[in-house]
Amino acid sequence: MATKRTTKPSKNTPPAPAVCSPCDGSGMVAATVRVGRKRRPVGQQDGLCLNCLGSGLASDA
Repeated sequence: MATKRTTKPSKNTPPAPAVCSPCDGSGMVAATVRVGRKRRPVGQQDGLCLNCLGSGLASDA
């Protein structure tokens, strides 16, 4: 008769991923919209966060 082996759960769980600081985990940042020859700012629009590429998680690099 074969013996039944049980495995214990690992106590070493990986840490939770860190939240991206420029976008605060949302994946979007505000980008200023500029118009005209003098490039005056007229407003803001949402843009993709280049630090985390929209995932909301900080990169390890």
